[in-house]
Amino acid sequence: MDWFVAPDYWMSRLVFQRALAGVYLVAFLTAALQFRALMGERGMLPVPRFVARVPFRAAPSVFHLHYSDRFFAACAWAGCAVSAALLAGLDSVVPLWAAMLLWLVPWALYLSIVNVGQTWYSFGWESLLLEVGFLAVLLGNDEVAPPILVLFLLRWILFRVEFGAGLIKMRGDACWRKLTCLDHHHETQPMPGPLSWFFHHLPKP
Repeated sequence: MDWFVAPDYWMSRLVFQRALAGVYLVAFLTAALQFRALMGERGMLPVPRFVARVPFRAAPSVFHLHYSDRFFAACAWAGCAVSAALLAGLDSVVPLWAAMLLWLVPWALYLSIVNVGQTWYSFGWESLLLEVGFLAVLLGNDEVAPPILVLFLLRWILFRVEFGAGLIKMRGDACWRKLTCLDHHHETQPMPGPLSWFFHHLPKP
């Protein structure tokens, strides 16, 4: 059985799970605060219209069973609460089955949001969070050592994201191959950050 677990990775699991819980918390908080204008009943891309034309099998979501803005808000705030509990370490003090259930709840809730989010949730980082979040369910807690297979799959996701992002850039605009894209990248990125202006004005080589 020692071939299938990696007891030395307990700290890595702890840091990973707390960081992931923090990302979940931000994601659910964002959904709770913005959904009405984006995809609420009177939003730009209303969820009721979407679930009326897209079958459950094509986009599994709890909102196929029922949708109201109040219900969406309840799901988003429930996701915030569970994420905050995971960030505080609740999964470390409960039995293994309960810890796995705690990780399953935010994954299922966020899957429900992403699958009805349409344009607003079409970015790659949404599916990445769901992939990583699903593997977090299988990581376990302090009752068991981290499974080697899950650790391998997490490394595979990391490799795939980094290598894939590089390939897409090299196949895209020639400026990436000339190493000049960052001259204007920070002007055109879809969601500039607070440091984008400073990076844009760094001295050119």
